[in-house]
Amino acid sequence: MIKRNLLVMGLAVLLSACGFQLRGTGTTELAIKELDVSARNAYGETVTQLRQVLSSSGVKVYTGAPYKLILTDEQESQRILSYAGAGRTGEYQVTTVLNYDIRGEHDLALMSDKLEVEKIFIHDGNNLVGSDQEAATARVETRRELVQRMILRLQQITPTQLDQLQQTANARAKAEADALKAAQKAEAETPRQSPVEIPQQ
Repeated sequence: MIKRNLLVMGLAVLLSACGFQLRGTGTTELAIKELDVSARNAYGETVTQLRQVLSSSGVKVYTGAPYKLILTDEQESQRILSYAGAGRTGEYQVTTVLNYDIRGEHDLALMSDKLEVEKIFIHDGNNLVGSDQEAATARVETRRELVQRMILRLQQITPTQLDQLQQTANARAKAEADALKAAQKAEAETPRQSPVEIPQQ
């Protein structure tokens, strides 16, 4: 018995030394350590939950951080998958699409993308209260999964990738500024036609 316990403990130490972690027990490590998180709905449940998860993962969330995560649009839709008539059970699908931008220095856009989560729930025409609860639960689970997927997306971003994205954004902004300056210079150097004078009678 003692030998078996020692063997189990030894395996646990060995696995942990190799970096093995059970799902849900590891820490969420992000390359971005400071983040400004905002949304169109500043006090919405998605952005509020996202701020909480980021903070608990060691990310300092505050206004004016070097990088910005902006939840530009969040849309929810619901459709019937199967319907058996009035007063009967049917399947519904709720879908939430979340569009977001990540911005860096000088508020330049580094990347734009979207997340989409779908959940199916049962609607029972004979149990409207229970069906409403099913729908509410589906929406809560959808939002939770959206936040989890966003964290996974952020985890995949490396410091090297951020630097490359920032350099690309800087070069694009400089090219646009140079093009605008050249256009303004060309316009300024273009001789303007003098107004035609009409001789007085």
